Amino acid sequence: MAKSPKISASHEPGGLIVHISGLLPSLSPAEQRVARLVVADPADAARRTITDLATAAETSEATVIRFCRSVGMDGYPQLRIRLAAEAARRVEPPDARVVGGDIPPGADLAQIIATIAFNDARAVEETAEQLDPAVCEQVVEAIGAAGRIDVYGAGASGFVASDFQQKLHRIGRIAFYFPDVHTALTSAALLGRGDVAVGISHTGTTSDVIEVLEQARERGATTVALTNFPRSPITEVADFVLTTAARETTYRSGATASRLAQLTVVDCLFVGVAARSRARTRKALEATAEAVRSHRVGAGRRRG
Repeated sequence: MAKSPKISASHEPGGLIVHISGLLPSLSPAEQRVARLVVADPADAARRTITDLATAAETSEATVIRFCRSVGMDGYPQLRIRLAAEAARRVEPPDARVVGGDIPPGADLAQIIATIAFNDARAVEETAEQLDPAVCEQVVEAIGAAGRIDVYGAGASGFVASDFQQKLHRIGRIAFYFPDVHTALTSAALLGRGDVAVGISHTGTTSDVIEVLEQARERGATTVALTNFPRSPITEVADFVLTTAARETTYRSGATASRLAQLTVVDCLFVGVAARSRARTRKALEATAEAVRSHRVGAGRRRG
């Protein structure tokens, strides 16, 4: 019987909106309508009676109660209290025109810049806030002791996977990244106990990454999933699950805020691994920096 993955959890008192956003794809269509209202305006939802919220979501009071239980609440009163607390702690964007994450038609470049900067910063902050240090520590320990680390990702997540592999390699860790699924599968087939496989997928539904991670797990490797959705399919083949908190929108689907959130987690893991063996890390960084020093333009050298 497959063991349940260890998942990074939200920290009190914040994180409820991030938590609900992450669970949204796993909810029923009616519950998703409730979730979208709650995520869009927690303060407004907190003021509503259960009847008002059900009416606004075009569903029943029973569905609202099921939604509460699906996101870990005992009932609607607890949800309202948590939403009120969440609304009180939310930071408003510096530009009043920055609402949500979408760029409205006719937005000028100043508004576009303000919206992207605010939402990117929020994705990084909320990702860091909801990461469970205990699960991160276990992942760092596994990577630090691994004989070999394979990192997998496709599309935008592939760039993050490549970045993580390069960082680990730079400090002397045996790490590989294979953008081609066939090569990734053959690599995963050679992993074993004591090795670590990391699969990165924003949606958690990328079949290539899931298949490779499953292959690695079957061979006995420790598997780690990095995804935005804690109930997505990739979590079913992971021993450890780390989650991001990115909210993609019209122009940013699966490529911008999610990438920054993933890089935040990757950087936390990398620094965690590096800090466990400072002398080894320092020596490796010095050696690799020296190796490329001759390829850098000196401060006093003229450019042609």
